[in-house]
Amino acid sequence: VDELNHRLQAARSTTRVLAGPQALVDVVSSDAADTVIAAIVGAAGLESTLAAARAGKRLLLANKEAVVMAGDLLLAALNTGGGELLPIDSEHNAVFQCLPSGFARSELDRAGIRRIVLTASGGPFRGRSRAELAEVTPAMACAHPNWRMGPKISVDSATLMNKGLEVIEAHVLFAAPSTAIDVVVHPQSVIHSLVDYVDGSMLAQLGNPDMRTALAHALAWPERIVAGVPSLDLIQIARLDFEPADERTFACLPLARQALLAGGSAPAVLNAANEEAVAAFLDGRLAFLAIAPVIEAALAATPAPVASSLDALFDIDLTARRHAQRMIATLCH
Repeated sequence: VDELNHRLQAARSTTRVLAGPQALVDVVSSDAADTVIAAIVGAAGLESTLAAARAGKRLLLANKEAVVMAGDLLLAALNTGGGELLPIDSEHNAVFQCLPSGFARSELDRAGIRRIVLTASGGPFRGRSRAELAEVTPAMACAHPNWRMGPKISVDSATLMNKGLEVIEAHVLFAAPSTAIDVVVHPQSVIHSLVDYVDGSMLAQLGNPDMRTALAHALAWPERIVAGVPSLDLIQIARLDFEPADERTFACLPLARQALLAGGSAPAVLNAANEEAVAAFLDGRLAFLAIAPVIEAALAATPAPVASSLDALFDIDLTARRHAQRMIATLCH
C-alpha cells in the first residue's frame, strides 16, 4: 500500500489507497459518504458496520452476520449515531416494504402484526433426503436454482442456515419473537417475504429474483427509482408453490432457532461455527452433512454470555471457531 501511494503521489494523482480493517472503519466513519452499504460477508464486516451506525450514516444492511453476531450492539450504535438502518437482504427488505409507514421496532403488536413469514427457495437440494445428500460437492451446493451468489452464502442456502440466520435477523430488526417468525419454502423465489396481520390480511412483496430491486428501494427510500429489473410476467409464472421447510433433513435451521432461544451470544457462536464449517466444506475437508454437527457441537461447548463489548464478542467468536476447528479435525480423520 505504501509503495502504491508513493507511486500515485509521484504521478501527481490525488487518489489515496487505503487497506485493512481500520482503514475501512475510518472511511465509513468519515464525511466521505452519508450512506454506507454493509455487504462484506461474515464476521469480517461487523466492525465497519458498527462504525457506520455510530457515525449516524444511513446504513443499507446486506451483512446478516453483523445482526446475528451483535444485534444489541448494532441497535445501540444506531441509537448513539442517530442514523437509520434499511435492510437490503431481499427477505427483510420485503418485510420492510410490507410494514406500515413509520413502523418502529416497539410497535409489532400495536401495528396489528400477527407474524412475519420469510420465504426460502429451498436451495439446490429441495426435496432431497439425507441419504441423497451424502455425496454433495461444493460445486453442487453452489448451483443455486434462482439466485447468483457467492460460495459462502450459496452453501448457507443449500443447508438452510441462510434462512436460520434470517430468522435471527428478523427478530433483531423487527423486534419479533421467535414464535412470530415462520419460514415457508417457495421454490419460484417470486414472493420474497410476507407480513400476516391480525385482521386476516397478508401483505407480500413480489418481484423477480434480482438484488437490484432491494438495492434500488433502499438507496432511493422513501422514493422509487428505476432499477433495471423487468416487471413480473404473471402469466408466464402461472403458479406459486409453497411447502414447509424440511427441518429434519436440513438441521441448520432448527439450530439457528435454538441459538435464538438460548439468547446471549449464542447466535454469534452459531455464526462462527458455521463460517468455519462452510469454509472446511468448500475446501473439501468436511462433508456436507457434517456442517450441522460441527455447529451443534460448538453451541454445546462454547459459553455464550451476553457480550457487553465488541472485544468480548470477538473473544466468544474465537472460542467458538476453535471448538469448531477441533470438531472438523476429528471428522476429517
